[in-house]
Amino acid sequence: MGAEPGAGPGARQLRKVSRVVLLDPEDRILLLHGFEPGDPADTWWFTPGGGLEGDETREQAALRELAEETGITEVELGPVLWRRYCSFPFDGRRWEQDEWYFLARTTRTATAMGGLTELERRSVTGARWWTSEELLAARETVYPTKLAGLLRTLLDDGPPGAPVVLPPEIV
Repeated sequence: MGAEPGAGPGARQLRKVSRVVLLDPEDRILLLHGFEPGDPADTWWFTPGGGLEGDETREQAALRELAEETGITEVELGPVLWRRYCSFPFDGRRWEQDEWYFLARTTRTATAMGGLTELERRSVTGARWWTSEELLAARETVYPTKLAGLLRTLLDDGPPGAPVVLPPEIV
């Protein structure tokens, strides 16, 4: 999740977000399990990441957010795979985000969520490594919604030559 938007009441500001498609040596992807703070039954899975802070770059934000949300710092950060605009209600406000998804690899699979923000502590319940097959068979909500197919294509074909712009997701 990361830094909250700086817009005032009623204003909408496009939040710059870096997300990480983190793969382990077995090509499993790490996803976080989140929920709406006001409705814990409303759950979903998502990639680690969050908003840029200060003058940091997208790459710096990706690595910082990954460390804060998972405790994993031993990563090889790769290229931007995908870009996406999304808009969704969460914690009583509408979030509008320009998300960049970075490929990263790690040999470490143990996670520690010691760096979560106050909002993340109220809305993230854990992390799980998923195989491509498990993700394709999942009945749970996963964001981005086409992640299972995107991951399969990534594993089959490798990273795209240029970031793929995903269709907007507006909830």
